[in-house]
Amino acid sequence: MNDNMASALCYLFGFITGILFLVLAPYNQNRTIRFHAFQSIFLNIAWFAVWIVVTIIALALNAIPFLGVFVSIVLHLALFLAGIIIWFYMMYKAYNGEKVVLPFVGPLADKQAGV
Repeated sequence: MNDNMASALCYLFGFITGILFLVLAPYNQNRTIRFHAFQSIFLNIAWFAVWIVVTIIALALNAIPFLGVFVSIVLHLALFLAGIIIWFYMMYKAYNGEKVVLPFVGPLADKQAGV
């Protein structure tokens, strides 16, 4: 498997494939693949943390009749769509050999991968 395919697959199942490519022997020595694996892991952890915050806000908003429930649904839908768009974008860019350093998680991935 070439480096671009392995880099894109790091994002496929989130932190699971990120960890998998950090463990598998020929791929864990490649700095580019390591970067994408770490960024995938950190991105999924950050997305999960944001999801928890949005859920807590949504629970607080549910006290407002109708409008609170509507805003909660819109917040969750926006978070879901943003996650899907970022997921596809990262896989596409990694497959094309482009390195996209995301804010916050990208520098952490750079440091961990030794790039």
